[in-house]
Amino acid sequence: MPLESIEQGIDTDLAAVQWEARVDLAAAHRLAVMHGFHEGIFNHLTLRVPGRNDRYYQIPFGLHWSEVTASCFMEVGYDGTLLAGQGDIERSCYCIHAPMHRLLPKAGAVFHTHMPYASALSRLEDPHILPIGQTELGIMMVTAYDNTYTGPAFDPAEGGRLAGVIGDKQVLMMASHGVATVGRTVAEAYDLLYYTERVAQVQLLAMSSGRQLKFLPEDVIQATFAAYRKGENYGGRPPFDWHFAALKRILDRREPDYKD
Repeated sequence: MPLESIEQGIDTDLAAVQWEARVDLAAAHRLAVMHGFHEGIFNHLTLRVPGRNDRYYQIPFGLHWSEVTASCFMEVGYDGTLLAGQGDIERSCYCIHAPMHRLLPKAGAVFHTHMPYASALSRLEDPHILPIGQTELGIMMVTAYDNTYTGPAFDPAEGGRLAGVIGDKQVLMMASHGVATVGRTVAEAYDLLYYTERVAQVQLLAMSSGRQLKFLPEDVIQATFAAYRKGENYGGRPPFDWHFAALKRILDRREPDYKD
């Protein structure tokens, strides 16, 4: 096969991967509306462009997440340059997300929201997820806590600071602010976002009862951590892939234009 044909095949394959990544990211925005995770035209869900190590996908400023489609994403360089697409680059998105994509190996996707229950938890003097249930253990073992709110993120140094705080974890509770999740894929980051909100909701409901919380014993906590670290696959795929695929099927029925 001629070299030119091989290169063309590689380019075609990469283009297909990049388009599917756009479809998944558009789905995440629509699902965030469906699940009540969005906040007007603010907050940010971004994804490192597949096959590149210098740019990520970001929606143009002013677009509501219910309007997001696969074709609307801009490609923004880690230096803040608009490399492809059209629209305004929201400053705080760039300042938080570009450094995290650049500095964190796991941060293929970086999702930051002010979703209500996790944000409410972040406003408590002690925002820690408590070991009071199975799902809580799964999230608390991958969660880091930023205890310092520094104001709006208008300098990329803030994104660098947040990357240092989250380290090798995948969920960041941001004091007086909200939450961020990082994942290798859109599916992983969204799954973490979904269950972080569920955990925060259940914990706050339990706390609001005014009754004594039932904490799990340490041996059960450690055994559960070990089971989660071992992981489980179904058909060679992790559970978060199955979860996100199921959620996309809902969108396919309700809002198929997200793929446009």
